[in-house]
Amino acid sequence: MLTKETTKNQHLTIDERLEIQKGLDYGLTFKAIAKRIGKDPTTVSKEVKKHLIIRPSNVRITDLDGNPKDKQPCPHLLKAPFVCNACDYRRRSCKFDKHLYEAKIAQKDYKTVLVESREGIPLTKQEFYDNDKIISDGLKKGQRLYHIVQTHELNVSIPTIYRYLRRGYLSVNSLDFPRVAKFKPHRKRRESYIPAKTKTGRTYDVFLAFIEENDITNWVEMDTLIGRIGGKTIMTFDFTFCNFMFGLLLDDKSATQAAEKIVSLKRKFSEKGKNFSDIFPLLLTDNGGEFSNIWAFENDLDGQKETSVFFCNPYRACEKPHIEKNHTLFRDICPKGVSFDDFTQEKVNLIFSHINSVKRKNLNGKTPYEMFAFTYGTEIAEILGVSIIPPTEVVQSPLLLK
Repeated sequence: MLTKETTKNQHLTIDERLEIQKGLDYGLTFKAIAKRIGKDPTTVSKEVKKHLIIRPSNVRITDLDGNPKDKQPCPHLLKAPFVCNACDYRRRSCKFDKHLYEAKIAQKDYKTVLVESREGIPLTKQEFYDNDKIISDGLKKGQRLYHIVQTHELNVSIPTIYRYLRRGYLSVNSLDFPRVAKFKPHRKRRESYIPAKTKTGRTYDVFLAFIEENDITNWVEMDTLIGRIGGKTIMTFDFTFCNFMFGLLLDDKSATQAAEKIVSLKRKFSEKGKNFSDIFPLLLTDNGGEFSNIWAFENDLDGQKETSVFFCNPYRACEKPHIEKNHTLFRDICPKGVSFDDFTQEKVNLIFSHINSVKRKNLNGKTPYEMFAFTYGTEIAEILGVSIIPPTEVVQSPLLLK
């Protein structure tokens, strides 16, 4: 009997298929067979249904006048295991069509499908040169490879493009591809700025219990991007369900500036007749001192609580992964070390408009802007300063700053 440890998360092998056939021949249930090979019962069920062999019966059924009648399915096949492998009448003159599972035939079908799925789509000479031009033009704008492929519906996979790059087939080289950089070791960060008393009832453990108790699946992650040390900074917000991100420009990295900007944003919502709490019911952030004025974030303009704020554990950026990963898109345009001192809020809005117009693989080719606008409407996106950029006009490089 095969063990679960040796077969988990793997394709079925010929030995496992033979074990399935053997179990069906002995009349075992899907659950019993699955236990023997270390798989889930649904895996066995799908395997049997997918590779079912139907052998018509030779028995001729007629009515009283001798006219042929339509064959009815065997009532035993209407329930699991849906096959005749263990039936006593299998080798007799049964009037019903026989449904069988045979391991060797199933393995042969599996290999055929596997080979066909890996063949890919061959390109003609003209198609290759057309694709090369589209890819090159997009990369020069700093666009991501997935964004280029989805926008122009190229009939070539991303791994194939990288394979062409390694072999020198393309007119661009590795340096033209975004995010070709070396990661430096993390510098030791300073201790938490948030007083322990402020974090009482707002820790990450409380956050996990809160979302589980209230069945919450998405929230807004909050962080700060630093330009020149001591200069302007950008307070960022990321909606985890679609990675839509916007930023507020701060004159400095202080709690006063952060509080003023968030209150100003709430005032914009109020002027448009919108509720800030409907869009930002839950905020998760780190321990930066700019977030220490917790009441400015949690309370409405009348001083009543409308939003819940929670803090990650110190030095645990992995607890807010969405915004940390999305920051890499911002750094494609504004590399670390670039000063924000000459930035305006309009320039920040332009940067995030381009970021939110990049097609994402995890959104099935949609952009964060499309998903956000579908959920909350374009008016909310406008309040946050973000607008749509046409796919072919997206710039994901420092060229946008010029």
